[in-house]
Amino acid sequence: MDEILKQQQELLGLDCSKYSPGFANSNDKDDQVLNCHLAVRVLSPEDGKADIARAAQDFCQLVAQQQKRSTDLDVDTLDSLLSSNGYPDPDLVLKFGPVDSTLGFLPWQIRLTEIVSLPSHLNISYEDFFSALRQYAACEQRLGK
Repeated sequence: MDEILKQQQELLGLDCSKYSPGFANSNDKDDQVLNCHLAVRVLSPEDGKADIARAAQDFCQLVAQQQKRSTDLDVDTLDSLLSSNGYPDPDLVLKFGPVDSTLGFLPWQIRLTEIVSLPSHLNISYEDFFSALRQYAACEQRLGK
């Protein structure tokens, strides 16, 4: 555990004091685990098509079982079916390259998403990745206020 904390201090440098790990399930440092979770998904233009097809199949099954009517399909229903397949709305999108586009993302899934641009996905450094996370952490969502 001390090695993890030492590496954290080396990687974060002066920012280390801003980020303190939470320890869970133990009072003994040797048995503690860092209490942090980050889900990273790498998406391509092909991603999502199978999920939309699966959501459509799920909706058709609900109609066949008379739990829904075919006229019940709307944005909220499709969104809940997509979320139930393991893809919640993203909080942060790292966009690589010079083209600014939301191609491949459904508009209602990224309405609250922070999009951070980076020059390239090749040889991305820890500093670039951490800088993007810092930029995301500093964003303020006002939701129309």
